[in-house]
Amino acid sequence: MQLTSTYRSPWMTQELDDVRTLARTFFAKESVPHQERWAEQHQVDRSYWNAAGAAGLLCIGLPEEYGGGGGTFAYEAVVMEEQSVAGDDAFGYSVHSTIVAPYIANYGTEEQKRRWLPRLASGEYVGAIAMTEPGAGSDLQALRTSARLEGEHYVVNGSKTFITNGSHADLVIVVVRTGGDGGGGLSLLVVETAGLEGFERGRVLAKVGMPGQDTRELFFADMRVPQENLLGGKEGEAFAQLMEQLPQERLIIAVAAAKGMEVAVEQTVAYAKERQAFGRDLMKFQNTRFVLAECATEARAVRTLVDHCIQQHLDGRLDAATASMAKWYSTQKQCEVIDRCVQVFGGYGYTLEYPIARAYAAARVQKIYGGTNEIMKELIARTL
Repeated sequence: MQLTSTYRSPWMTQELDDVRTLARTFFAKESVPHQERWAEQHQVDRSYWNAAGAAGLLCIGLPEEYGGGGGTFAYEAVVMEEQSVAGDDAFGYSVHSTIVAPYIANYGTEEQKRRWLPRLASGEYVGAIAMTEPGAGSDLQALRTSARLEGEHYVVNGSKTFITNGSHADLVIVVVRTGGDGGGGLSLLVVETAGLEGFERGRVLAKVGMPGQDTRELFFADMRVPQENLLGGKEGEAFAQLMEQLPQERLIIAVAAAKGMEVAVEQTVAYAKERQAFGRDLMKFQNTRFVLAECATEARAVRTLVDHCIQQHLDGRLDAATASMAKWYSTQKQCEVIDRCVQVFGGYGYTLEYPIARAYAAARVQKIYGGTNEIMKELIARTL
């Protein structure tokens, strides 16, 4: 069964079909054979980033003049979907291409764009964003990492945690407090990590799922960052910048959730048609058929909501509340549907030998990062 065989997203085009083919071919060759090893080493190979850049998949939504693919968010969404199809939960593509690069493209000075974006697009640089702290997650106002201006450098002190791409990151956008003793407004500092004194990568975090994804703690001890690395050149702009960019971050999470649901249902239908119980295929039992009918319907409902939001975003009309709706609803349903799929697999569904078990473990964090689903509901409620 292919849930997408009778449904085509209204924003898809022939050019996006070509991007999908390119991405699917790339992930099948460069990702699928290595995923078990990546899970053991808790990171993808550094060369994988260069290969993705050479294939034209990194920053595919950025203008060509900055090394990007000249596409739109739809291009990024297609690549993200194909990463889900490949079962690759290790590659921090969405952080690099749909979060880090757009911050620089939207808020950077012309010099900053030309300095950093081509390196991100080629894979020469791996990007990360350091927002969350040990004592501050969804509450951005509680962030305490400070940046004090001394001469032509900011002196940065503090720590960040849950940083995707933390091991490989060559460029990290760090959310800091600037002004006086660091007790002022929020600003974004772009940190180039190579040989940087005062920059330290902490432990790799052992997670319930996504074992191959590079997730670390970062520490800053009198780390000196050139003043020219202040994104956009103005202090105190970060809160507004973060609020403007979070809808896209939440939408890309919803994109992954929608495709993850579809893949899970397709895998479960195929299994139910092959697995025998009490002398007949699982799919011949009414309970199995009803469960999968419900799962397929919920996957389609999520798909149409996400497609609506993608089109809104492409038209420049996606608001924060609608993006929050897509994020919480799609990730909630993703967890519920995959849980039901695991049940169809029985004991095999709880073994990592089967992709459904890995999908089950990976899905849980979707309700947490990008702003918890409780925060999403609060943001929606404020608009009612």
